[in-house]
Amino acid sequence: MDRELYGREAVLDDGGLVARLCGLTRHGGSRVAYEHGDDPPVTVFTGGRGTGKTALLKEVRNRYRGYTPLALLDCAHVEPPADHGPGWTPLTGALSELAVQFSPKVLGARPVRFPRLSLGLVAVAAIGWSREDDERARRDLQRLGPLLATVDATRGAAAHWVGKVLAKLAATFAETAAPLAGVLAEATVETVLEEVFGRMQRSAEGWYGNYRNAGGRGKAGLQQLANDFEQGGRRRGEAEAFLVGALTEDLFHAYTGLRRGTRVGRPLLLLDNAHEPLGRQLVEPILRARAAEGRRDRLVVLAASRVRDHEALRQATRTRLPETAHRAPCPRGTSVGSGILAVELTPLSPAQTRAAFDRYDPAGRTPAALAPAVHRLTGGRPLGVALLGRAAGEAPAHLKPGLTPGRLLDLTVELREDAPPVPVAPALLAELLPVPRPGPYAVLAAAHDEESARVLAHARLPSESLDGDVALRVRDRLRAEDWAASAPGSRHFVADPLLRALLLHRLRFEDGDHPRYAAWHAVHETLRRHYGPGPSPYRLHHDLALGRTEDAVAHLRTAFPEPDVLGWLGRLRFVASAPYPRERNAAGPDPRRALALGQAPAGGQDPAGELPTGLDADGVELHLSLRRLLHAVWLLTDPLALPDDEVADRLAHELRRLSGRHLSGSGALWDAATHWPRDIRARRELSLPPGREDGV
Repeated sequence: MDRELYGREAVLDDGGLVARLCGLTRHGGSRVAYEHGDDPPVTVFTGGRGTGKTALLKEVRNRYRGYTPLALLDCAHVEPPADHGPGWTPLTGALSELAVQFSPKVLGARPVRFPRLSLGLVAVAAIGWSREDDERARRDLQRLGPLLATVDATRGAAAHWVGKVLAKLAATFAETAAPLAGVLAEATVETVLEEVFGRMQRSAEGWYGNYRNAGGRGKAGLQQLANDFEQGGRRRGEAEAFLVGALTEDLFHAYTGLRRGTRVGRPLLLLDNAHEPLGRQLVEPILRARAAEGRRDRLVVLAASRVRDHEALRQATRTRLPETAHRAPCPRGTSVGSGILAVELTPLSPAQTRAAFDRYDPAGRTPAALAPAVHRLTGGRPLGVALLGRAAGEAPAHLKPGLTPGRLLDLTVELREDAPPVPVAPALLAELLPVPRPGPYAVLAAAHDEESARVLAHARLPSESLDGDVALRVRDRLRAEDWAASAPGSRHFVADPLLRALLLHRLRFEDGDHPRYAAWHAVHETLRRHYGPGPSPYRLHHDLALGRTEDAVAHLRTAFPEPDVLGWLGRLRFVASAPYPRERNAAGPDPRRALALGQAPAGGQDPAGELPTGLDADGVELHLSLRRLLHAVWLLTDPLALPDDEVADRLAHELRRLSGRHLSGSGALWDAATHWPRDIRARRELSLPPGREDGV
């Protein structure tokens, strides 16, 4: 059954990118004209964690499996076999696995055979064998059984050929002064050719005559290949690249042999995490052969890269996902990298997020504003939308009417039928930031820059500092995971709103110290002290995170008459961006709402405190107005809260009233009253100057 992959129709539709590259609609329904003729580009889908790269590749596999040869490989998880010999590397292991996946019979065509690749991998497997350890040779040969079965299932899967190879090796050892890799490779290849390969397949050996120093002699090429592989370094790289060519040659031969014309569509090679070194080892030889030799191998490569600016993509043609729906030009230049089409996976739109929530909650029992709020929190990141949408759908009926993004993080969700439900926030964090210990990241998520992160690390993470600067280690890991740390324009060390919210959720709740929240208080008190005794915006920001608002209101009141109104609005915006000290599973309305509307919160207690002494009637009115304004901005810009039209209207009302009080900056305040509610309803950051499209 097709998965719901909202926003990915440009790739998956019957006239989409994959269909135009491989020549088949999904499920092999009909032929599609090849967009790039016999020279399809290597297509690399780029995007950070949670943007749907893996899900997209898996859906391509699900839709085309059985209709055209295909293989899916995760370049970050090629597991080495136990006690393998030196002939196994991540690349040789990957090639063997890919060939086995490519080999099954598909609709209307015979299975693909891999005689050339089999011979090459047999040759390099022999480099670690010795006369004293024939058991290693036996294990290595048996591991090649599934690959050799692609050549002849009846012979390759049987074990009798292994014994004959071992006997041939024993005779070779007896005749040879030293166990040279090339000599062993020749003896092994000869026996495999005799015992596994049929008469028509033995010609595959001749392909290795093109290898370095082979002079057209296949066996000499295989010997040289084994010697180069054993040598390591650059020579091994050349040998491994030639083995990649053996894989593509076998696939090409399946389309041009005696039964040419019987296959419909092109083979699909799907590479997840292709930014890893293995991905480059697999893709670069294909690109080089196409660019330098004019090779037309007919292989469609679809890869996924978490690193948008990977050095291998410097010469790529770049485009965005929606632009590939009908055409995806990729003009070729002279560079190898010009054969790459880099497609950026775009976030889901608000409408697509709404559709996802409708799927999980078809009865519509959750608040109408929940999907837009989740879209603001996640930025349309598909993984976040899907997991939070599922949590909303699985929430108990009595909780659904009061759900907010923050309360969704407090729930549990069933990810697998054979496993118990898991907490939403830790599960999502583990997917987006897979680090062994997220605790240090949670602490530093409260920081604003490298300096404040270093202060926090020194005070709260002393044991972590034994291995160097903790702040820089965390910064580099975030960059490696394609999460911007201290991004331009951001006043937060962890710039992404979703990742920061998840880390701060962990900081507040994961220590199980309700209701003291000792870790949360210690971190924000540390930063509060760091920013000194004066009412700086940073200090007031952490006051709010600790539930204290009076100093912030007082500072806004005393600074209000100053001529720099835009600076004043900027301070208001930053102070109110503080994380709210939520209670887990708190029932009832958010206390900030009542205060923003000038009402007493539930329980009758005003957490904003008493009015300061010494104010005249005008000062009291200004103080109360700014208290309402601060709580309105704090609530309306909180990514874990729901949008609230009544509070947005009150925000506009307060700003208009303030514009009438200011002697010189009434225009900026009036513009904020007009544009900030629009920004809030559009789920974007409050613009500054108000109305500026890109904000500051």
